Amino acid sequence: MDFDPQQIPPQDFYRRMTSCIHPRPIAWVSTLSPRGIANLAPFSFFNGVGANPPALMFSVVNRRDGSQKDTIINVEATRQFVVNVVSYELARKMNATSADLPYETSEFEPCGLTPAPSLRVRPPRVKEALVHLECELHQVVHIGQGPLAANVVIGRILLIHADDAVLDADGQIDPQKLDSVGRMGGQLYATTRDRFEMPRP
Repeated sequence: MDFDPQQIPPQDFYRRMTSCIHPRPIAWVSTLSPRGIANLAPFSFFNGVGANPPALMFSVVNRRDGSQKDTIINVEATRQFVVNVVSYELARKMNATSADLPYETSEFEPCGLTPAPSLRVRPPRVKEALVHLECELHQVVHIGQGPLAANVVIGRILLIHADDAVLDADGQIDPQKLDSVGRMGGQLYATTRDRFEMPRP
């Protein structure tokens, strides 16, 4: 069967995409509004894009009414954000922060999370997360307009915080200890506990 985006409504095509592009890592992004109100929201179109300079990207998709979400409004206004890595034990709290709250209503306290000061940027980190990536905005690429259009945020990583509890004997972040989760289609998520090795040619 073929799925043509010219013949399928965007919300239906979105479901086709998210059911085959997975598992997707989750960027749990904390930002500040221009007035200094903290926001926290998860995004599963997320990945690293380079190492010199170190950079990552995540995409904020517009709401179904075409309006922009709080995260992209804040990032474009303040040019800073933090990506907090979601470990399995934080999955339910991460999911709670996806609720669509009024602008400048912080998700931290209602979701039982603690803001912690960052070192290089103004937005707070999620204290309970085991890894944080402090970023400054490099560029926003707007793809499309209206409902479900994308706002691709490219950020330069200024600093990575890693809890000592997730480091191995060589000081590297151990995937098993981090126990991060990924997004599948619909309401499904996946853990990263099953792994296998293959030498690169």
